[in-house]
Parts: sequence; structure tokens; C-alpha cells
Amino acid sequence: MRIAVVAMGKIGLPLAVQFADAGHEVIGVDINDATVAAINEAKEPFPGEAHLQEKLSTLVPAGKLRATTDYSDAVPQADAVVIVVPLFVNDETWEPDFEWMDAATRSLAAHLTPDTLISYETTLPVGTTRNRWKPLIEEISGLKEGKDFHLVFSPERVLTGRVFADLRKYPKLVGGLSEEGTRRAIEFYDAVLTFDDRPDLPHPNGVWDMGTAEAAEMAKLAETTYRDVNIGLANQFAVYADKAGIDVLKVIEACNSQPYSHIHLPGIAVGGHCIPVYPRLYLSTDPDASVVRTARSYNADMPKYVVNRIESVLGDLQGQKIVVLGASYRGKVKETAFSGVFPTVKLLSERGADVMVHDPMFADDELRAYGWKPYHFGEEVTAAIVQADHPEYRDISADDLPGIKLLFDGRRITDPQRWVGTPRMVIGADNTLA
Repeated sequence: MRIAVVAMGKIGLPLAVQFADAGHEVIGVDINDATVAAINEAKEPFPGEAHLQEKLSTLVPAGKLRATTDYSDAVPQADAVVIVVPLFVNDETWEPDFEWMDAATRSLAAHLTPDTLISYETTLPVGTTRNRWKPLIEEISGLKEGKDFHLVFSPERVLTGRVFADLRKYPKLVGGLSEEGTRRAIEFYDAVLTFDDRPDLPHPNGVWDMGTAEAAEMAKLAETTYRDVNIGLANQFAVYADKAGIDVLKVIEACNSQPYSHIHLPGIAVGGHCIPVYPRLYLSTDPDASVVRTARSYNADMPKYVVNRIESVLGDLQGQKIVVLGASYRGKVKETAFSGVFPTVKLLSERGADVMVHDPMFADDELRAYGWKPYHFGEEVTAAIVQADHPEYRDISADDLPGIKLLFDGRRITDPQRWVGTPRMVIGADNTLA
């Protein structure tokens, strides 16, 4: 097949590579000239994705994969077009911002040729495929969905850093606007993906027919919203445990020792492109989902809870040198999307602290580009907050942070034995500061 993949980001590029590795001709489309140039030079444009560079090094020289900024080069005569363009959410209104997706959809529709399968993999509010993309594509292309082209929703369900492994591990969900569209989508994904044996699943691992686009849209929203609600509950348990002098980790481990409890871990922040965003996409079509709204708000307030705890120990933070350890939203990933670093730095700065940021994955100039003052171990500080669970932070001690009076480990990654004699706090524990 000839396949076009729209948006060569941290999901789109591995997808394009997967399709090409399965033996198909793939053209990636991206608006970023540097990204396109890197791909055509067989160089990964971002670090951290397992096996990506080695696959690029083989597929690009073999002519199986190339990239372009021109939709007219990629879309015409494609058997399938897969769209993985980011969808944003307005931080104030919590409403989805379709600007980038609308632009991409208009561009592909302008060059669409008959008998093409179009699959949206970007997570969407329920009803978007049918009510937004179908009429927009039909209007611009002059083609009729279900007759001249087929439109489906098939959510990506992978985690950056391990995309190729996740593509094999998890069922591929497909929901079309017609039986024929669904059939073609199942045929397409069967031809580009392979799946691990999963005897634990209720159905054989592979491409699963969800019946409708709306069911597929809701499945992706539900699985991610569940995680946000679960973490919100864990955070609420942890805040109570702080008041009651209980180690919430022991409680969670005890609860999860039987098969009906799956409590997640509490922490300073919930970041990334998915968990902080998709519950708000769900709420955009189900405003009565009070449990979802409460959990999302509770998780968003955790950086404030941590800063308040630090202030209760140190007193006035005016002029205090405080370092936030971790700019990334999670360990081992060079990505700041909705990272807890942003509210944490903002709250500390508003209280007059002299704030610095450290991250082993970011150069000083990259940190400065965000408006942050870079920190280097060995420099004097009053307090430190572990915001991202980078493995480099497991073995740090007070010797690495001269003058430190308090460590607040928001991820429970540091070794308490290395902090004997120096106050160390975590979320959800009997924090002894002696």
C-alpha cells in the first residue's frame, strides 16, 4: 500500500516507521522543515524512542519512508491516510482547540482522491469523527464518505519511548461510520501491525471492531480518564494520610494485594499529552461528569499542596533558593507537556523564592528558553523538590545540594537512607523532620 501519515511527532513518526517496516510505501507529512529534513536524512528528530533510529537507518535509504511538508505530494493516490495531529485544550475554558487539526484536515481534504481510507488516531471528543471531520472533508473534497472514501477513528494507545512494543501489546480499536469503512480499516491495520499473544484478554489480541466511531472515541477517553480519576483518589488518600500520620504507600500496597483494587500512586503532578488533557475532552461532551471534574481539579492542585507544605516547614519563602528537580512530566522522557514544573515554578516565584530548575535531559540553554534559571549539583540551595522521577535522582543526597534544609520528594524516588540527618518529606507519609 501507499500510506500517508500526517504529523511526524513522537507518535506519528514511529507509526510511519511501523507501516514502512511492514513493507509499505510511507510518506510522512509535517509542517516543521527541520523534522522533515531530519527524517529524510534518516536521523531521529527527537531522542528516547526505542529502536526508532535503527529502523530509520534501514527504511529511509531503502526508499520505504520519506517525509514532506507538501500535502499534494503525500495524499493523492494514497490507499490510506492516518492523522496524528495534536489536539489542544484551552486551559481556561477546558474546551478543545481544533485549530491544528482543522488545518490538517482541510489540507488533506483538498488533495484527497477517491477510494482512500482516512483514519484519525488523535484522541477526540465523542462524535467528532462523524460530526466534524466527515462534513468538513466532504465539503472541501467534493467526495462522499461511504461511497468515495471511508472515514474511521482508531485511537493510538501507546506510550512514548516504547511505541513499537505497545503497538504489539495492545488491541487496535477501530470504529467506522459504516460497515464497509470498518471492514477496510480492519483490513488495513491487520496489514501493518502484528500482535503479541495475550491470553489474559477477553478476545484474541489484534484489531477489535468497536461498532461505531463514537464507541472507539469513548474507549480512548475512558481508559485515560480512569487513570486521572484513580490518581485523584490516590492523591486524596495521600493528603489524608499526611494529616493522620499514615504511610499511604503501605496502604496502597496492601489494598492492591487482592485483585479488586488497582489504586495508582500519588504524586506532585499529572503531566503529559494524555492524562491531563483527555478528561477535559470527555467533559466537553459530558459536562455532568462531576467525578471526572473533581479528580482533574484535585490533581491540578497538587503542586500548590506541595509548595504549601514546604512553606509550612521553612516559613516565608522570600529569597529562599529552591531547585525544582525535573522539567519533564515523567522520568526518562524529554518532554514538558503539562509538566508539573510549570505550576511549581510559578507558585514558588509568586512567593518570592529564587527558583532554579535541573533536568539531566535538558541543556542549560534549553532550560533558559523556558525562562528558568538552570541549576547544577554542588550549588547552594535551601530546598529541593523532586518533580520528575528521573533515575538520576534515586541516589542524590544532601552532599549534592549544599546547604539544603529540606528535600520534598514529590515522586518517592530518592533513597531515604541517603537523607538521614536532613529533613525529607514525601506525599502521603508520616514525615519526620528531626
